[in-house]
Amino acid sequence: MNYENLLITTENNIATITINRPTKLNALNVATISDLNKAFKNLGKNDEIRVIILTGSGEKAFVAGADISEFAHFSIEEGTRLAAEGQEKLFDFIENLKTPVIAAVNGFALGGGLELAMACHFRIASENAKMGLPEVSLGVIPGYGGTQRLPQLIGKGRAMEMIMTAGMVTAQDAYRIGLVNHVVPEAELLDYCVSVANKIMKNSPYAIGKAIKAVNANFKEGKNGYEAEIKAFGKCFGTEDFKEGTTAFLEKRKAVFTGK
Repeated sequence: MNYENLLITTENNIATITINRPTKLNALNVATISDLNKAFKNLGKNDEIRVIILTGSGEKAFVAGADISEFAHFSIEEGTRLAAEGQEKLFDFIENLKTPVIAAVNGFALGGGLELAMACHFRIASENAKMGLPEVSLGVIPGYGGTQRLPQLIGKGRAMEMIMTAGMVTAQDAYRIGLVNHVVPEAELLDYCVSVANKIMKNSPYAIGKAIKAVNANFKEGKNGYEAEIKAFGKCFGTEDFKEGTTAFLEKRKAVFTGK
């Protein structure tokens, strides 16, 4: 499938999605969000793809924000629809994908860019990365889940300060507060993400998908995370991966998982 604003490569069961709008610092517009929705849907259905890495083209930005020119004159109704459709089509979709998604944050991740990175299952940043939610400086608030995911990741107080000051944090500060898992030199970013992906791929795809679902349940209104964990735990017992994993352990060999 051809995409207007994405480049996609696959190698050794890892798919890398590169947002490719370098002249716009990879800003998210409606077309790019639609492309990403289609790409994640297709890759999520492909059992051969075990991990997805998401990054931005060029050296300056992961995603420098939303494309403000598209919504600067929106009405209340249009703004509400923009946020609702974006969250459903992309941000919530990524968060709930059973395939692990790693954000490789290179350069600026601002506004919708940081929200996109936070929707991924975890983040690895280059040393030159800078992150922030500057929406209040435009007279609006984060609309793609930023007010919810940022406090979950770094705590309410720090999130309030970042949102209200509209300030940016460096990659090192992002690591210190738990916003990113690792910080590496820019030239090593994708290789490092691949090394982490290879560690993930040694494990059961089925179990990883259920773990993602159980972890997410704790942050959803009306859901009991412990109950979700118990159900997911039980379902694992009926899989080929569970039989293979336990048999391999008892036989003192490496397991070969199929995701079934």
